[in-house]
Amino acid sequence: MASAKPSNEDSITRILKRVRRIELITRGLVKETLGGQYHSRFKGQGIEFDDFREYQPGDDVRFIDWNVTARMNEPFVRKYVEEREMTVLLLVDVSSSGDYGSGDDSKRERAAEIAAVFAFSAQQNQDKVGLAMFSDEVEFYLPARKGSAQALRIVREILNYAPRSRKTAIEPALDLAVNRIPHRALVFVISDFLTQNVMSGDAVQPPSWEKALRAVGAKHDVVAVQLVDPRELTLPDVGRVCLEDPETGRQMIVNTSAPGVRSVYAKRVRDMQEMLVGTLRRNKVEHVSIRTDTDYLPALRSYFRSRKRR
Repeated sequence: MASAKPSNEDSITRILKRVRRIELITRGLVKETLGGQYHSRFKGQGIEFDDFREYQPGDDVRFIDWNVTARMNEPFVRKYVEEREMTVLLLVDVSSSGDYGSGDDSKRERAAEIAAVFAFSAQQNQDKVGLAMFSDEVEFYLPARKGSAQALRIVREILNYAPRSRKTAIEPALDLAVNRIPHRALVFVISDFLTQNVMSGDAVQPPSWEKALRAVGAKHDVVAVQLVDPRELTLPDVGRVCLEDPETGRQMIVNTSAPGVRSVYAKRVRDMQEMLVGTLRRNKVEHVSIRTDTDYLPALRSYFRSRKRR
């Protein structure tokens, strides 16, 4: 007998519980470990003193004001005018490939957590943060605003959104970042970047969105956050299986026990990854890879630290 499907009320309750869990996790790690690193990485030294704020782990100690620190009995750093001008835009892929997850989390759920980290980091630093969700078009746009309510709404929207299209095209989201954000901003593109069929026999092609990426990179600081499910990297040896492309619905019977089939699949995955990395590097776009089966915090911490050294 088939089990009953969860009701809409059950789904909403589940989503709200997950939002709350994400909020508690990300608020804690942002405050304790990533807040200062985000601040140091994405805030310029500014041109005019503005205010003081409490020191956060990862802040540059050169900006500690020792007189204020002595009076308050805890460390404070100096703020500058430019620090209050940052806008963060999250471009989140909601195409059907994001629904896949071989472990506890799908790529969509992991995207929501990563977006929450950036949103709460922005909120803590008094930055504005906005959201655009895209498939093969921009399906949802939330203009950038400040505040914790905005950060929470971003997480809820990502988890709860039902996309109209199953396919992926990154260009419309990149175009939105150019056309809708007038001043220089920090743009995170959160996606698996699977814009080509991994089972296709065709040669891997340069991404169609490279021109749009170049345009947004000329105006904004861009970071590509790639979500990777380990099961998509190799074919397991389990005999004949039916594989379905989640974005096109195309099905294919594949003999995964054939070494040649697994070898061809692995090579195409490598070729697609090399093409992606080369495209990002060529356009001076920073790249962070996040696996769905491991803790994402070390990867983010490593990224922030590497940028602080540059």
